[in-house]
Amino acid sequence: MTSEGMKKMDYNVLFDITYGLYVVSSKNGDIKNGLIANTVFQVTAEPIAISVCINKQNYTHDIIRESGRFCISILTEDTPMKLIGLFGFRSGREIDKFAGVKTISASGGSPVLAEHCIGYLECNLRQEVDVGTHTLFIGELYDAKVLKKDKPLTYTHYYEVKKGTTPKAAPTYRRPIDSNEAGTGNREVSQKYRCEICGYLYDPSKGDFSQNIKPGTAFEDLPSEWRCPVCGAPKDSFIKE
Repeated sequence: MTSEGMKKMDYNVLFDITYGLYVVSSKNGDIKNGLIANTVFQVTAEPIAISVCINKQNYTHDIIRESGRFCISILTEDTPMKLIGLFGFRSGREIDKFAGVKTISASGGSPVLAEHCIGYLECNLRQEVDVGTHTLFIGELYDAKVLKKDKPLTYTHYYEVKKGTTPKAAPTYRRPIDSNEAGTGNREVSQKYRCEICGYLYDPSKGDFSQNIKPGTAFEDLPSEWRCPVCGAPKDSFIKE
């Protein structure tokens, strides 16, 4: 396809594909890690096979390949943003993501979230498909359990209600809309600030309900200890939008 033909495509239609939001984890020996993923699908019924798509740069990618197993914790709709930020925007090469997080173990030893989790699916790795920047891991279901009845967290709810963002390493990354595209508005009264770490946009007109910041609170008036509700970055990590 020519570059001219590519320009004519409306990429916004991709945002109408529905997704869930999950923590994909794995354990290799004493090492365990997990990340947020939304590209999780059941691909066959007999035998039951599940696929996950993971960026090759993610630490969990290496652990899945070495262990030959992965596990999916299905998140609840009320999952706190701090938990999503921990698994979605922090690196397991730098911190132990599971430190301080309540877990249980699936039959194969994979860590499962004990809270904010509807249930889990643990799979033995059967096939890898190289898709460029990512690897599509396909596994056969090994263990599964429903932990509670609740509403599952969808990507639409995360993006539109929780105002979450997507890491650049994610297969469904959405680039921020710049001010020329979105319109400048009243910059004096409602100046917005964006987190340089995860892309979260602080909008004064909406405030931050997760930290009891009322709508109408200017960024400059936020407490010095306020941190990004998605990735936990400090206030000085934000820049004017």
